[in-house]
Amino acid sequence: MNHKVLRCALFMVLLGVLPLQRGAAAAETEEGSDTYTLGEIVVSGKRDGVEASQTVYTVTAEDIRNKNARTLDQAISLLPGVNIRVGGEGVPRIDIRGFRTRHVLLLLNGVPLNSAFDQQFDPTIIPTENIAEIKLTAGASSVLYGQGGLGGVINIITKKGTKGLHGVISGETGDHEPYLARASISGGKDKIDYFLSGSSSKVNGFPLSGDFTPTGEQGSGYRNNSDRERNNVFGNLGFTPTKDLLLGLSFSYTEGSFGKPSSVTNDPFDPFASPPKYERIDHFEGFSVQAAGDYAVTDRLSLRGWAFMNQLKQNDNLYDNGNFNSFNLVAGSFQERVTTSINGVSLQPKYDLGKAGGVTLALAGEWDSWKNDGLQTTAPNTFAPVNADKSLAIYSAAVEYEVSPLQGLGLVAGYGYYWQARNELTQDDYSLLAGAHYDLFADTRLRASFKRNIRFPSLGDLYDMTQGNPNLVPEVAYTYEGGVDQKLPLNSVVRLTGYYTDAKNLIQNDQVAGRFTNLAEVRFTGVEVAAATQCVRGLFLRASYTYLNAEDKSRAGRDQLQYSPRDKVAMEGKYDFDFGLSPYLSILYVGNQYFYTKNSITPVQKAKLNDYTLVNVKLSQRLVNNIVTLYVGVDNLFDQNYETSYGFPQAGRFIYGGVELRL
Repeated sequence: MNHKVLRCALFMVLLGVLPLQRGAAAAETEEGSDTYTLGEIVVSGKRDGVEASQTVYTVTAEDIRNKNARTLDQAISLLPGVNIRVGGEGVPRIDIRGFRTRHVLLLLNGVPLNSAFDQQFDPTIIPTENIAEIKLTAGASSVLYGQGGLGGVINIITKKGTKGLHGVISGETGDHEPYLARASISGGKDKIDYFLSGSSSKVNGFPLSGDFTPTGEQGSGYRNNSDRERNNVFGNLGFTPTKDLLLGLSFSYTEGSFGKPSSVTNDPFDPFASPPKYERIDHFEGFSVQAAGDYAVTDRLSLRGWAFMNQLKQNDNLYDNGNFNSFNLVAGSFQERVTTSINGVSLQPKYDLGKAGGVTLALAGEWDSWKNDGLQTTAPNTFAPVNADKSLAIYSAAVEYEVSPLQGLGLVAGYGYYWQARNELTQDDYSLLAGAHYDLFADTRLRASFKRNIRFPSLGDLYDMTQGNPNLVPEVAYTYEGGVDQKLPLNSVVRLTGYYTDAKNLIQNDQVAGRFTNLAEVRFTGVEVAAATQCVRGLFLRASYTYLNAEDKSRAGRDQLQYSPRDKVAMEGKYDFDFGLSPYLSILYVGNQYFYTKNSITPVQKAKLNDYTLVNVKLSQRLVNNIVTLYVGVDNLFDQNYETSYGFPQAGRFIYGGVELRL
């Protein structure tokens, strides 16, 4: 056994210890019967489909358990091309291939979770106990997803009930007395299946590294204003009245609160530093519901459709001091109640043309709204009302055709047209997709794709009370990518992808104009290499390397897009012993990322963020015929002192332990 393990490890080194997610060529997913796909935007069918020509990484429920990912950002942090960044907003932002979170489309069973205000999202309020699978498409994606995903698409597919009765209960605690409690129950009988889950978590504040140097804004120990509380409920219900008709209803509810840690740099002469802010979301509450159906009209024609609503309310307060007990002394402090909502309907007919291929049509309407009311301090003990109520509609029509004219060859073409209707005008634009994959040999697949994609300006881009600009035009990105997937001996696989993206009219805050403008042009060039092997029974090894060159072509003094790391290496491994012990290890290196002085400072200066390496370990032991699992783990094992944005230190070593009971 030791000889086989050594040979396996050497094989990974010979591959360049370069990365792979199981979603590459040999994806492992949850069994279809455990996956709720009724509300999913389907971009592949009986053929390999559009995904075969693109870069799609898959994270399974097993992957999530292995790394003990509690929220969405932790679940996908090791994927190639993904950078998790935390700055002044206090929540993790998910960048894909250099594009920011607002350029990433997030879907939960087909329901968009991006904010109607700024099209961003908070991944920490998305729990993982209900996730069966996450599909992340980097770069060119299907036109069926609609506008907006310039960087990519994160498609979350949830679990569903199966025959019988099943349940899971788990609890976890760790440093500084946090807790995480999770439970789910699911089942199915005859024509009905159901799944219900809930979780509750609280973090009093995350620990700083022992190497952190205290400042006037932040002492040693635990990060100020980093507490977080979240409660979630999720459920779905499926009904199959006939073999040709599926009906489903899903819902989710979340509520909680969290602080936004301020910059620790209070030096007024530091040209790179953001001034400290004392902001909290003292309460948030979100709710979404979706009704969906899938009807096989004939053997060749199927019809899918769904309607959804998604709403989030937040009490956003900016205090004037670090004790968080006053609003009335400093101009700019505020108390705001923000409500955003997205409602929509989608219809997706699909027709199988047999040997001539297949065609899918997508028709959708989406209605976004943003309301904001409260008070803002204009001078000591002087207040002005905050009041905004804006809305817009987005309509889309897309068609995608896929065909396999020759053995091993697949082609796909798609076209989408979109309209954004606002009170003052209606804008329109289009997306275009072309892709191909070819099985050169039995174990070798070549793939290539091109996409022109657009993103309409959000309600915040257009109508923000200090920076909004209703004259903005859509952002446009042209993405070219190609790659090869190669199966190798010893149950191994490697994937190589190269891409080039030219993004124009990106919306940025123009300090000179004092508002958002279509300012930026950025060119992204990158390579992603991924490899994985299961060369020994019970052992799984996976690794990846990402190279990204993000050129800022629009602003003087800036050659690289800030906070876009050039290099990322991710490795993870797990071994399942026959007696139930499973050790897990992950290593993440992020290096060569830069940042600049604030826009109001000239001439522009450039600085380099410190490279960092994070090592996480976890040990789990299955007992009582796998009914009980005990686990302990350490995040940031070597207590690395690191930042993902200048002046915002991240968590040091965190020790935790928990128990899971499967019924």
